[in-house]
Amino acid sequence: METYEPRNDDYYITTDISKLDVNVIHQYLSQESYWAKGISKHVVEKAIANSLCFGLFFDAEHNDANMQQVGFARLVTDKATFAYLADVFVLPDHRGKGLSKWLMHIIQAHPELQNLRRWLLSTKDAHGLYEQCGWTKVPDDYVYRFMMRHNPDVYKKQ
Repeated sequence: METYEPRNDDYYITTDISKLDVNVIHQYLSQESYWAKGISKHVVEKAIANSLCFGLFFDAEHNDANMQQVGFARLVTDKATFAYLADVFVLPDHRGKGLSKWLMHIIQAHPELQNLRRWLLSTKDAHGLYEQCGWTKVPDDYVYRFMMRHNPDVYKKQ
């Protein structure tokens, strides 16, 4: 699949992982996120290498020379039946511009992700955003089907 790079005014999204600023991603995930505090840069790099990633960039000059990564999302997927959305963020200085909704729209419209049977994500505080993008909470009569193994202190052991 070719690199996917939609543009919206001074912002664009790319699936080209060579353009990602791993330092920005690692900084946010390890220091700011509630879900990956303390994650090592090595683990972030490995996760990026094994996922379909969407980097959100600010590029006011439209020439890639001064672009700045301002957001990110990562999809763990087989591109046929299932996708798990993870590590979604937009940096604080770029929030309030509809970028999270646009990022979600672009992810869900990706040509290789059409007709998946199931998408999942986990969020503590962004239900409203995802509901605007067509996501619903797992119904109570369905919750019992899901199981997990959870190691909440894994990043403290690295």
